[in-house]
Amino acid sequence: MTDSIDKRKAQHIELVLNEKVTGDNITTGLEAYRFLHNALPEINFDDITLNTEFLGKKLKTPFLVSSMTGGAAMAETINRNLAIAAEERGWAFALGSTRALIENEKYRESFQIRKYAPSIPIIANLGAVQFNYGFGIDQCKQIIEMTDADMLVLHLNSIQEIVQQEGDRNFKDLLGKIEQVCTQLDIPVGAKEVGFGIDGTIAKKLTDVGISFIDVAGAGGTSWSQVEKLRSKEKIKKIAAEAFSSWGIPTAECIVSVKEAIDQPIIASGGIKNGMEAAKAIALGSDMVGFARSILKEATESPEDLIELFETRELELQMTMFGIGAATVGELKGTDRIK
Repeated sequence: MTDSIDKRKAQHIELVLNEKVTGDNITTGLEAYRFLHNALPEINFDDITLNTEFLGKKLKTPFLVSSMTGGAAMAETINRNLAIAAEERGWAFALGSTRALIENEKYRESFQIRKYAPSIPIIANLGAVQFNYGFGIDQCKQIIEMTDADMLVLHLNSIQEIVQQEGDRNFKDLLGKIEQVCTQLDIPVGAKEVGFGIDGTIAKKLTDVGISFIDVAGAGGTSWSQVEKLRSKEKIKKIAAEAFSSWGIPTAECIVSVKEAIDQPIIASGGIKNGMEAAKAIALGSDMVGFARSILKEATESPEDLIELFETRELELQMTMFGIGAATVGELKGTDRIK
């Protein structure tokens, strides 16, 4: 089993880097929104600050390295580079699924990034479905201790699991088990999708049982049904996956729906490519914005390449804020200059 996890994680990295893994005829929905330019912003660009706070953790930016990888040879390099850059620029960091951390010691160090990122929030990550396959509170505590994580996010990836050759298909009665974890852990527990989106109704169910934050992880970026289709050797699953190439709730729709339903913090991820799109996500109601596939190539290269890319994303956000006259992230959240 552990060898198959290693191999799967390595294949995921290679496919996301080198193949078309986005959905068809579906976008983030952010292109439907435009900012109204403010020709007289009445602020000094140099006074614009990206400082923010997320669940009591202070950050230099409202940006997050979204959950990507861990548990494979290349993952160690990728996560080290990401951690160094995130620490340098003040981005939060969400690990890839830590199931492999428990089940296989071989690439354990790929998840242990605290030595490279001593001050930023680290979010550990586990598939909620694992609560139906032997994982429980003890494993969650182990994961938190081994990663020195500040938070735990539980990912919900039902469609991916069905297409995946080794997928876990039993999602029955998970809500009660999620509630137990929220109750018994002494750090915040969040929930996220993996690219098909969370709407307000589901977000409310999750926060009602103790979930502290929602990462909407909407459609418009990587489609994990299409990633698993490329991996699959099962003809029927490959054909069926084609029908799901446009599946999911666009990221913008998720943000609006979840914002209306809950008061807890929201992370926007799913196909967001630049700082202007991030600004739209914040103006629509998110508190932080996650980037994943759009920073993966640089993550395989060097921390320096990532730092340059991170600075670019930050400048794009600052320029957008200047363009509408918002000097702080709080003012961007409250802007009426988005239509």
